[in-house]
Amino acid sequence: MSTELLRKAMAWIDQDPDQQTRGDLARLIERVEHGNEDALSELTSRFAGHLTFGTAGLRAEIGAGPMRMNRVVVSHAAHGLGQFLLSRAQGAPLSVVVGFDARHNSEVFAQDTAEILAGMDISAHVFAFHTPTPVLAFAVRHLSADAGVMVTASHNPPADNGYKVYLGGIDEGSQIVPPADEEIQAAIMASHESHKANAMPRSSAIETIDSEMVDAYRSSTRTVAADFNVAGRDELTICYTPMHGVGAGVFEALLESEGFTRVHPVMAQEQPDPNFPTVSFPNPEEPGALDLAQKLAGEVGADIIIAHDPDADRLAIALPREGDWVNLTGNEVGAILGASIAEKAHARGTEGVLGFSVVSSPITHVIAQKNGLRSVETPTGFKWISRLPGLLFGFEEALGYLVNPDTVRDKDGISAGLYATCLVASLKAHGKTLWDALESVRAHYGGFASGQVSLRLDSPAVAQQLMQVVRSAPGEVFEGVEVAAVQDYLTPPEGQPEADLMRYDTAEGDRIIIRPSGTEPKLKVYLDSLRADQGAAEQALKEIETVVRSAMDRLVSQLP
Repeated sequence: MSTELLRKAMAWIDQDPDQQTRGDLARLIERVEHGNEDALSELTSRFAGHLTFGTAGLRAEIGAGPMRMNRVVVSHAAHGLGQFLLSRAQGAPLSVVVGFDARHNSEVFAQDTAEILAGMDISAHVFAFHTPTPVLAFAVRHLSADAGVMVTASHNPPADNGYKVYLGGIDEGSQIVPPADEEIQAAIMASHESHKANAMPRSSAIETIDSEMVDAYRSSTRTVAADFNVAGRDELTICYTPMHGVGAGVFEALLESEGFTRVHPVMAQEQPDPNFPTVSFPNPEEPGALDLAQKLAGEVGADIIIAHDPDADRLAIALPREGDWVNLTGNEVGAILGASIAEKAHARGTEGVLGFSVVSSPITHVIAQKNGLRSVETPTGFKWISRLPGLLFGFEEALGYLVNPDTVRDKDGISAGLYATCLVASLKAHGKTLWDALESVRAHYGGFASGQVSLRLDSPAVAQQLMQVVRSAPGEVFEGVEVAAVQDYLTPPEGQPEADLMRYDTAEGDRIIIRPSGTEPKLKVYLDSLRADQGAAEQALKEIETVVRSAMDRLVSQLP
């Protein structure tokens, strides 16, 4: 072990306020000193740099060191955020609201954040209990706070945690975007140089947020049901799972208040559990994640399965078909909800925008155009979608939907879930299902098919290597596909920010997009086809997917 690595590790122990991570790091150092190569590799990876603000903040495995989530990293993140806010405030009083989910250390990280901000004379408001991310996002707006912090790793594995930041004021409660993320990161790094985590000024003068905030969120969210009559609600049978997360209390109370009486929770997943014992990966998109829900839904004769990810900002829907259960894709749900909202806006004569991320289905363009609305394609992430002026509805294919932008400026699985159940009940009252709604979208707006090729890799660095290979010869990646245009978003189209993304538009109007995941060691390839009818769109997608899989296998095999 190098002297410099040992010095960094010992200095970390010296400032760590957490007895457990101090001890874990000390034992790791001892194993290294005894010549354990695996321990040396682990220690090296923990001190290979510093976590940086990615999609919306920080996210990593819990453990000691600057490349992990721990109380030292969180303390400096809070101090850096505070310094950033003070630099913009010009002497005006500041306030920050802090929420947390039920993951390991979430409440501790939230308390550290609140105490450090309070120690900087920033008014800190922290929830008295774990809460869904949409409720925290709502609270930032409801309290007119200058910023919000949500401690969550969303749908990441159990060993992870994260730190998501929202800004108030002119940002209206949206997640951070450049240059704010770079400025906060710079302030965090300055904090690492100037302060020890266990010696930062702290204050216990913290305001506690109680259940009245949740009541206010529910009251505001109920407005999404206002456009639907109550017919069919008492006949609709719903199977629901919060995926061991924190969405159940808020969502189930909303369903009850809106007259949905036949709600069957998956009891094995009803209570928050940071270990997520019944799923291998707490993401409703993952194979097998809804197995328990499907079993229960079959037993009770459910009309629909509603699932949230652990912090309830994402929504998954499954429907019965021919004796089995089928998960709708994010693009299918986005098209159904988007068409419903667009058609209601058109009927009222309302103007506005349908927003969607660049990797989500372009069927949104067609839906908006036929309803006299504008559509705007944004970079990936709701931090961009939520900022669109005149937004009526926004979505991204990764199960993120925003149906009530006046209430929350982030994806919100709870309000989207309520909207979806109201829609399904209305359809049932007329003898129809959500499958009929999807077919109606395809009949009126055209066939659309979307797919994804996802490569789980050893590390984010390998994903970056693959992106470099693609960029080195972009025209040679997909053999057999007539590419009409290639766009590297490191040099983005006018009006769009820089992004690590490559886009291919084919001569036949199909689309292939390659990007590394912002939160996981994955490379994702998004495929989309629009055709006059659904059969043609699905056939085109199959052909594109075959070419893409072959190309990705070839590129991976060429890596050193």
